Amino acid sequence: MTTVKYASEIVNELNRTINLIADDEAENLVDRILESKKVFVAGAGRSGFMAKSFVMRLMHMGFNAYVVGETVTPSVQEDDILIIASGSGETKSLVSMAERAKSLDAAVAVVTISPESTIGKLSNLAIKIPAKPKAGADSDYKTIQPMGSLFEQTLLLFFDAVILRIMNKKGLESGVMYGRHANLE
Repeated sequence: MTTVKYASEIVNELNRTINLIADDEAENLVDRILESKKVFVAGAGRSGFMAKSFVMRLMHMGFNAYVVGETVTPSVQEDDILIIASGSGETKSLVSMAERAKSLDAAVAVVTISPESTIGKLSNLAIKIPAKPKAGADSDYKTIQPMGSLFEQTLLLFFDAVILRIMNKKGLESGVMYGRHANLE
């Protein structure tokens, strides 16, 4: 298979996966974000990179949005939401964050392959990304890609779709968001 044919198959996999995400779960996440005072996002590894891109777009829209663990991240409180991106839903550091946020009465959401995971059970809402677990376990979801690539790519597309839905609900246009784009680089 050539490089271009691999890319084409990846796009096909993404299309199949995106179309299996429950729209009501996605809408619940959008509504929870809109109701929250502050939005905190966490993830490990490549999932964390996808989460950081999501926070950046939320900031561009004017949300008080933060990446957990950064030096300028404030404390989480009752009217806030913590959104965790975790394929397994079992990453120890992320489980601890979910437990802490719950103890402070913040809402917790997880975007995951495994809504029945520890983080899924701790969460107020779970959005299932139907992808193959990177650990290589048997799965109904097939991919030609290594490790958690399908989950991570789907995560980026899903988060961008959440941004578009929020923009739609708030009547925002992309041009307005450029006013909050970094300008010291």
